Amino acid sequence: MLTAIGIVAFVVALLTSVMIHEGGHFLTARRYGMKATQFFVGFGPTLWSTRRGETEYGVKAIPAGGFVKIVGMTPLEEVEPGDEDRAFFRQPAGKRTVVLMAGSFMHFVIAVVLVLIASFAIGQVVETSPALAKTSDCVASGTDQACGKAGAVPAPAKAAGVRPGDVVTAIDGRKVKDGEDFVTRVRASAGKPLVLTLLRHGQSVQLTVLPVPVDRPSLKDPKKTETVGAIGVNVQQRLVTQRQGFVQSFKDSGTTMGLIVKSIGTTLTAKLGTVTKLYSPHRDPAGLIGPVGAGRISGEVLASQETTGVKALTFIGIIASLNFFVGVFNLLPLLPLDGGHIAVVWFETARDRLRRMRGYVGELQRVDLTKLMPLTYAVVLAFIGLTVWILGADIVNPVKLPQ
Repeated sequence: MLTAIGIVAFVVALLTSVMIHEGGHFLTARRYGMKATQFFVGFGPTLWSTRRGETEYGVKAIPAGGFVKIVGMTPLEEVEPGDEDRAFFRQPAGKRTVVLMAGSFMHFVIAVVLVLIASFAIGQVVETSPALAKTSDCVASGTDQACGKAGAVPAPAKAAGVRPGDVVTAIDGRKVKDGEDFVTRVRASAGKPLVLTLLRHGQSVQLTVLPVPVDRPSLKDPKKTETVGAIGVNVQQRLVTQRQGFVQSFKDSGTTMGLIVKSIGTTLTAKLGTVTKLYSPHRDPAGLIGPVGAGRISGEVLASQETTGVKALTFIGIIASLNFFVGVFNLLPLLPLDGGHIAVVWFETARDRLRRMRGYVGELQRVDLTKLMPLTYAVVLAFIGLTVWILGADIVNPVKLPQ
């Protein structure tokens, strides 16, 4: 049930982001006096619409995005008499650039706002006292913990009454900060009794265990072996959220945005090479995923055993990262992306300035978009192919959250 709710929440967030994107185009176009005749959610047959002034607002049957219709987006479109001066392609290059960039800009705004809300309202994820995921029957030197192994002895934790699911809050009365703290203190206590304070079903329990000396790989240098204490438990990391002060929250927001920017850069460079491995057993969990994969992960986040705060931060992080990625991707200088249209505008402007420096006094010479149509179709087909390829991988070989 929670998984389904997470997927629905992701779809709603995605559609909302798309409509805010279109709202950026719409508002800037209206601000500069351009004529916008339609603003719709979805595609396909119209389910509902209403007209306010010169614009028709409505909802289409297929909830796969949305669109804004601005009159005269290209010189190829027919413009009704009286609307010539309000056509998009007749506007100065600066205004057209602002309108085209407004969609991506809104994605960046969404990402920043979400990160700020997450940092100030929820806080940061921190590790807290660990839980004990499993208790062993025996303890022995090395990595093989089979009870039949020579030198194996009964596990002190199980003999003392420690149970899976117990949360270790203190050792000898001193708080256990996290899993690393617990492991370090147990390993340093070979032959020394330890009093564990455990939280079990909401009740505090104290048990005494005696770590036995065993030979294990060093935590600092796995190639070396050292004698440490062991009690026969597997530690499970526990995460919680912790609110910070104003200054620290602002710093955390900057750090989070930096990580998002870095991850997007990695995705658009190093991770592109993983596209051929999407269907393999070794699919990169940090590699390319599509909307279906992101929706599935969002569902798994809400269905996980983490705290509500951790779930909220993770979900918000997914939506913020997705918005930033879409904003950057949309600015790539490829038609039919907004970045491709911006590239055309800037090319026209640069060419016109160069011509005028040489004495040209005529009208601005527009780029013949019909000559670019084959390239545009090729880009569209490439995008469709990549989308279908990733979609199939998200279905048959999905990326899952680590357990």
